[in-house]
Amino acid sequence: MTRLLMTADAVGGVWQYALELAAALSPMGVEAHLAVLGPALSSAQRDRAAALGIDVTETGLPLDWLARHAGEVRRTADALARIAALHGADVVQVNQPAFALADYAMPVVAVAHSCVASWWDAVEHGPLPADLAWQAALTGDGLARSDVSVCPSAALADTLARLYALPRRPHVVHNGRSAITASGEMAGFAFTAGRLWDRGKDVATLDRAAARMSLPFKAAGPLAGPNGEQVAFAHLHTLGALSDEGVAGQLSSRPIFASAARYEPFGLAVLEAASAGCALVLSDIPTFRELWDGAARFVAAGDDAGFALAIEALAADPVGRHEAGERARVRAARYTPAANARGMAAIYARAAAPEKRAAA
Repeated sequence: MTRLLMTADAVGGVWQYALELAAALSPMGVEAHLAVLGPALSSAQRDRAAALGIDVTETGLPLDWLARHAGEVRRTADALARIAALHGADVVQVNQPAFALADYAMPVVAVAHSCVASWWDAVEHGPLPADLAWQAALTGDGLARSDVSVCPSAALADTLARLYALPRRPHVVHNGRSAITASGEMAGFAFTAGRLWDRGKDVATLDRAAARMSLPFKAAGPLAGPNGEQVAFAHLHTLGALSDEGVAGQLSSRPIFASAARYEPFGLAVLEAASAGCALVLSDIPTFRELWDGAARFVAAGDDAGFALAIEALAADPVGRHEAGERARVRAARYTPAANARGMAAIYARAAAPEKRAAA
């Protein structure tokens, strides 16, 4: 049995990723313990972990992108090294690469689900501001120092290798998500889900698209982030932050799913929608092309008129919409928790073997 300490947080998709990965690793002989950073888990999140038999420690330590300065990040990394030793971990997976910057007694795998530098590169212009530059520097150092680094898409791996001038490109292991079962007739609305407050998701484009559409357009997710950023929309029907079951309930009726993201390292919400057989309308960015080319309709980022036209065209063509949903569902079957777990288990073995680490 391999004992794994893996970091997680309650803020975004990393929690879903970590929980399903931990559950899928168990039959493979990997026992995962989750160390939760940042804001506390909700009661629903705690109940879900307990139902899956996943051990969780809520550390109260700050997330890297919510930390006030580099010292906080380094202290968190040191604390994680102590927690890993206390639990007798054979390997550590940090889902925030900056936390690889500590003297761990065991191999460290750094998985970059996103970072401030790649977010800025996709969303903003010019050099990183000082309050983000120090975070980016720690992320780059953590990726370089880790025994093995991993990204959930080749698009992100290429971007990080370029931005941080990494000595080796991160390995790619696609994320996975359990499939959602479709039920009943296809719903008569469009849908999006995620961190609505995050400018990288560019939900503002979908709000403008909604103003052009006769089809109702629902959006699930928080309107305010833990960093204080807030948004409001004039035309989307916002549902607030739904539980996993609440999102699954919306997707099970197979609405037309749209994402206008300008920055998306993987996109778990897209995968959830595809697994339910939703027709996909996505921004034409490298990540979505990598994962969904041939299984989605693509619209130029920021083109609200294009999103409205693509969604309305699908709504007016039930047969074409059903076929598009089936293409998405078949593609989604590639990206399962079991496939993710097999890929990560191979990474842990690579990290644990010194001769392999030298060549990683």
